[in-house]
Amino acid sequence: MTKTIFEKIIDKELPANIIFEDEKCIVIEDISPKAPIHLLVIPKKPIKMLSAMSEKDQALLGHLMLTIKKVAEQLDIKDNFNVVINNGEKAGQTVFHLHLHLLSGKNFSDLLLA
Repeated sequence: MTKTIFEKIIDKELPANIIFEDEKCIVIEDISPKAPIHLLVIPKKPIKMLSAMSEKDQALLGHLMLTIKKVAEQLDIKDNFNVVINNGEKAGQTVFHLHLHLLSGKNFSDLLLA
């Protein structure tokens, strides 16, 4: 099976601007940002999409969310950011390896569902 671009970045086969990394995930800058701060939080475990997760991935998803909190605090955006997960092609997912978008530095109020 062919590796996704994210697996190649995790394996250091492709370069990326790495913001944070630990044993479970990596955080990189998006190469096509939609906001002044646009990071991708990517689990090292290859999971195709959010709907492909299982009960055994619950702790990993929690870890990804806590990583977002940690990175947001480091970037001093802890009170103003959005987290987006695209699930499937029709939802805008283009790389089929679960990843969370951390976006900040732009007013997203016109897009919010309150």
